[in-house]
Amino acid sequence: MGFTIGGSRSTREFRSGARRRGRTAECTAVAEYTGLWGWDAVPGARAAAPGRDCSCGDARCTAPGAHPLALAPAVPAGATLDEVSEAWGDYPGAAVLLPVGRCFDVIEVSEEAGRRALVRLERMGLPLGPVTATPDGRAQFYVAPGAAAGLPQLLYRMGWDDADLDLRALGQGAFVTAPPSDRGGLGPVGWLRPPSLDSAGDPPQARLLLGTLAYICHRLRD
Repeated sequence: MGFTIGGSRSTREFRSGARRRGRTAECTAVAEYTGLWGWDAVPGARAAAPGRDCSCGDARCTAPGAHPLALAPAVPAGATLDEVSEAWGDYPGAAVLLPVGRCFDVIEVSEEAGRRALVRLERMGLPLGPVTATPDGRAQFYVAPGAAAGLPQLLYRMGWDDADLDLRALGQGAFVTAPPSDRGGLGPVGWLRPPSLDSAGDPPQARLLLGTLAYICHRLRD
């Protein structure tokens, strides 16, 4: 898959090492994203309810608690717990953000549509990648890179280009909040379908899921 599992550490070693050395749960989570799943991770801003003022300090912030911290470097795929702890130590309490467009793109629908589609896709035996649920009621399906650029053409080929669907794709330049981080002061992001060694490094092509997602979005709209 192009990366070593935590620099030759197992998940158990990650967690026991965290307990022995007093690592934060935050660092352990980031180390699993980089070491186990082979994803980059970026420290992100936080926002506190009820005012949801962004920790970036900009009173006019357009994405409070949902954007990378300025000048914060990405922690690269393959980073070990020690490397993560050193890098993340400069940004205590930061949300964990994952860059989109490198290892995966994201197709986003309403959480209700996502849950219904997930059941149907699993029954059909189609390959699935990780899926998250956000506190603002969205479901995010991780798919192979390139989905965002190819979405209009895929919808056209499937006959959904003229439909008013609550569906969008996120690609290069976007970031998603990773579980269990808080998003925008609204609450934590959670997994509807957690990553695995197979799905993290080889997410499905968007075309395999898009027909079902579009159909269910259309049904819910009606």
